Amino acid sequence: MLKQERADFILRRLEELYPETPVPLDHTSPFTLLVAVLLSAQCTDARVNLVTPRLFALADEPQAMSQLEVPVIQEAIKSCGLAPKKAKAISGLSHILMEKFDGQVPRTLAELETLPGVGHKTASVVVAQAFGEPAFPVDTHIHRLAQRWKLTSGKNVVETERDLKKLFPRESWNKLHLQIIFYGRDACTARGCDGTVCEICRTLFPKRKKGIETKKS
Repeated sequence: MLKQERADFILRRLEELYPETPVPLDHTSPFTLLVAVLLSAQCTDARVNLVTPRLFALADEPQAMSQLEVPVIQEAIKSCGLAPKKAKAISGLSHILMEKFDGQVPRTLAELETLPGVGHKTASVVVAQAFGEPAFPVDTHIHRLAQRWKLTSGKNVVETERDLKKLFPRESWNKLHLQIIFYGRDACTARGCDGTVCEICRTLFPKRKKGIETKKS
């Protein structure tokens, strides 16, 4: 198969496997989604969903969050990795949202990326899942699978995002990035598949005998 043919097959198959793509992180607003995505760095979605109810019971919008002391935030999220750093970021971005954005989460990547603790991937998730703007957030799951499927030669998530955006229709990006994550967790895991085991890998590369060593992002 050519690269575009592989991409077309993946798009069709993932739509069959995952016609519905619920957002993995529990949230009730753009702000709570922003905080949850920030917390998910080096932490599982399942862990974040256990932590956020306690945090959001204290504050679930920027004004209330900005009034909490950083140690209080840190205590609420302490079971997440990097809790001290994340607590400072949550407090800092809450103050900035109040001071510069009238208490609203901005809708653009550029503005979101000015907030503490908010990188390109986090900003992309928020614009895609909170506001429905086309974006293709690439995390380590997607980076790994894109390499196994030979959709990219990117050495990092930035290059992989660029390559995937060229292969898949813009209108598919928001749903597809979740579908790839779901498939990566279910079938093409870091330890369970090396590019020769799961259904999609075997279909795309039936003659592949040697596992693919993916480059870290």
